[in-house]
Amino acid sequence: MRALHLLCIVASLSSCRGLQGARTTPPAQEVRAMLFEPLASIAGTWELQGSDGPGERISFQVSSAGSAVREIMFPGTEHEMTNMYTLDGNSLVMTHYCAGGNQPHMRATGITRGSLTFEPEGVSDLSAPDEPYMATMTLVFVDEDHIEEHWTSMRGNEVDHEMTLRLQRVR
Repeated sequence: MRALHLLCIVASLSSCRGLQGARTTPPAQEVRAMLFEPLASIAGTWELQGSDGPGERISFQVSSAGSAVREIMFPGTEHEMTNMYTLDGNSLVMTHYCAGGNQPHMRATGITRGSLTFEPEGVSDLSAPDEPYMATMTLVFVDEDHIEEHWTSMRGNEVDHEMTLRLQRVR
């Protein structure tokens, strides 16, 4: 619940000039706490709701002396993927290390009550212009034990597909 409260504060501050500073400006401790605490609060193992068997899990870990959050999707499977969340100045960025071999880079552009929306900034190692890649992701903090990830995949300039992962904390 505290994470949701902090997201509300961040949302109200996002229109302030201080949060729109240069990307190379080191983030203030208050901004770091407001952006990172919601992510740090979901550290642990999560299970896809409605999944049919083992391997349908996602884990979040605070890493690098508290400066990064690592999300491992479907650990131990052939489709294992990693998302790294870090601060870039006074904003939050994410890189998705896809099982498809490319690495979309996204920046949090929408911070609202209970959610973070990441929009594309570029894609590394895209083998062809029409290769699909994950372009956007919205992380929704439903409550302390439930989160959702809404993903949009693009192929060229068109939506390839959309998917929603509904996750429940493993206790």
